[in-house]
Amino acid sequence: MVAILATAAVVILAVAAEALHAARVRRVAALAFGPTGRPARWVRLVPALRALAAGGLAWGLVTLMLLDPKVHRSADDIPESEMRHLLIVFDVSPSMRLTDAGPDGKQTRRLRARDLIESLFSRVAVRQYLTTVVAVYNGAIPVVEKTRDLDVIHNIMDDLPMHHAFTKGNTDLFAGLQEAARIAHPWRPGSATMLVVSDGDTVPSTGMPRMPASIGHVLVLGVGNPRQGSFIDGRHSKQDVSTLRQIAARLGGVYHDGNEKHVGSDLLREVTQGGEVSPLDRLTKREYALAACGLGAAILGLLPFALQRVGTAWRPGVRRNEKRTGEATKGRRSSPREVAGVV
Repeated sequence: MVAILATAAVVILAVAAEALHAARVRRVAALAFGPTGRPARWVRLVPALRALAAGGLAWGLVTLMLLDPKVHRSADDIPESEMRHLLIVFDVSPSMRLTDAGPDGKQTRRLRARDLIESLFSRVAVRQYLTTVVAVYNGAIPVVEKTRDLDVIHNIMDDLPMHHAFTKGNTDLFAGLQEAARIAHPWRPGSATMLVVSDGDTVPSTGMPRMPASIGHVLVLGVGNPRQGSFIDGRHSKQDVSTLRQIAARLGGVYHDGNEKHVGSDLLREVTQGGEVSPLDRLTKREYALAACGLGAAILGLLPFALQRVGTAWRPGVRRNEKRTGEATKGRRSSPREVAGVV
């Protein structure tokens, strides 16, 4: 309310000043604008522009003065209730140890998955996330929940033999999704991004769990050669692209073949930020006040220069070409024909 009153007072004073100034300019209009006594057409908008600019500047300054100071906090100072979540469902089955991944096909699927995740960490403000890792084989085990320690995550991804914690059997990726849904259920809606990393080998065809509202975005990363497989336990194993793509579609997420290429920045931005409020919706009164101050000050500062340069087309004084002609003829004797007025 104070800012509005201050703005109204400034606008009223500016309008009164413009009226007084217009009356004074009217008296010397012929000297300022030439014989016509009229400036350029756009100058008619100057009084309104000056009044509005002064009002906007006043509103912005008063608003900034009344607002509480904004404190920029580091990720370590953000309370847990405001943190976002990164939920990683990580396939640790023995097939993930086959060597057919990477651009040259000489990496194990497990190490390729580690490279993909570390690439994501290097391009995302991961310290603003609480990271949870769920290991999945023929069951699911939470390895770590809501950690901010990146060293713990790197240690888990660095060839930790977690498959020994399970009994031998077929991979049940849906068990990992079920455990992830249980962990994420109490989180606030839309606050979590789920990352599923698997080769898609021996995924069941039924039993897809339903994700809670807290899972806002899902990215399914496939590792392993999708064309030429390897043998393990008497069967042929390769990245099952169709199954992983179907899982991503049923979860409302995105599938990416990470066997040869890392996740693109555009896709990563879509997964980590998509569905959030637009930048315009995130603007607060502080940003609007700053914009009003900048725009108002710019208008008030640039108007005098604009008025001087293009305020009128009339330029007093002798033109340059006329001056040169006068200097050239000065002191020269006129011929008889010029005296007689003959051209």
